[in-house]
Amino acid sequence: MSTKTMQAFCYDRYGGGAAALKKVEIPVPVPKKGEILAKVEAVSVNPVDCRIQNGIMRPFLPKFPCVPLSDVAGEVVSVGAGVDNFKPGDKIVSLLTFTTGGGLAEYTVAPASQTAKRLPEVSAIEAASLPMAAGIAFKALEEVGSKFDGTGKPLNVLITAASGGVGQFAVQLAKHACLHVTATCGARNIDLVKSLGADEVLDYKTPEGESLKSPSGKKYDAIVHCTAGIAWSVFEKNLSKKGKVIDLTPGISSFITSALKKITLSKKQLVPFFSKIGSKDLEFLVGLVKDGKLKPVIDSIHPFNKAPEAWTKSMEGHATGKIIIEVAK
Repeated sequence: MSTKTMQAFCYDRYGGGAAALKKVEIPVPVPKKGEILAKVEAVSVNPVDCRIQNGIMRPFLPKFPCVPLSDVAGEVVSVGAGVDNFKPGDKIVSLLTFTTGGGLAEYTVAPASQTAKRLPEVSAIEAASLPMAAGIAFKALEEVGSKFDGTGKPLNVLITAASGGVGQFAVQLAKHACLHVTATCGARNIDLVKSLGADEVLDYKTPEGESLKSPSGKKYDAIVHCTAGIAWSVFEKNLSKKGKVIDLTPGISSFITSALKKITLSKKQLVPFFSKIGSKDLEFLVGLVKDGKLKPVIDSIHPFNKAPEAWTKSMEGHATGKIIIEVAK
């Protein structure tokens, strides 16, 4: 076992919020077969990280003490057995196993199968914003038939919570796929969401926004649902005949509705969505950032020593874009 140590933040019980995050000195991990050891430069906070702390997977996960966060950008230090496509010194972006995390530390081990090289034109902060949020948005749009090479059908899509971490990427990727995009967000972010490419924007607090009705009267071929709290009945009346709702934050009601739609052979479907994001997906997203076709919206950047502030910011909700912790400059 390595005798070298590193600083990390961890928590050792469910709940407690930012106050439960404690800076500790722990051994630098050793990469196993198929893994790389990376020096972490930046890491982003996702809402699911706080939900895991609050016990969404209790009693199975996480294992305590838990070093959270899974979206990292950094530099390869060493590689485990069987890894031949990365070498020390490579700049990388990686999606760690989100249920076990490990990113809120000076060093982390990452699966090579969920790691991509980071191009020089893409900063660590930009790269750290991508894995889960942009990855999920990309895979959700693929699920509804979007093509990113100009060969896809001209679908009409609705993206809810479009100024959030996932939503901001979903809007940009949908436009890259030549889709017509209607989006919802709060009033303060309407101009931002329009600047990302949305064709129509609804203030979710207005009657029009609550109804989700397209200002142009279009029915949606797909709805990428990035938040919670909207009833199926609201979605259903706005869908085209074979429209789908891709629910990125599914709860029990989503699974029940999904099952009922299948049993009744409904042409309108609700899909509780989970996806596996791999190296090829990350390579594609990094390439879009390099080419200026995908621009991460960063809500705030926090130094490593103030990681609990970033955690609090995430727990409060309503972040505009991604919350980043800069571990090493």
